[in-house]
Amino acid sequence: EGYLQFGAALGKGALRAGLREQIALAVAQANECDYCLSAHSALGRMAGLSADELTASRDASAGDPKTEAALQFAVAVVAARGAVSDAQFAAVRAAGFTDGEIAEILAHVALNVFTNYFNKAALTVVDFPVVHARKAA
Repeated sequence: EGYLQFGAALGKGALRAGLREQIALAVAQANECDYCLSAHSALGRMAGLSADELTASRDASAGDPKTEAALQFAVAVVAARGAVSDAQFAAVRAAGFTDGEIAEILAHVALNVFTNYFNKAALTVVDFPVVHARKAA
């Protein structure tokens, strides 16, 4: 119930659906979660993302600099386990995100880390077309 309410609340936030899915993809790739990569690839297509956007999002990359700043920040949060630097905050602010939107990015990272860890630990069967995580070098 808590997970569903958290997700529903974030769905009413300022971030557009496509960006929410791009964040989910970037986080799922960072955590190497096949289930979430598969699910959010399907959901991202439904949100209007192209195949190229889906692939680029996994690398925290985007054609739009503002979107890319959000994805880079999300991945930095994962990599630093939340302990992002002042420079990383400054970069996402400089891209045009408000403090409220940055808080939403952080919340989406937290929600997606939860689902990544849950699905990896539970060995959830992928019930979407399968997308495999690229293993970290």
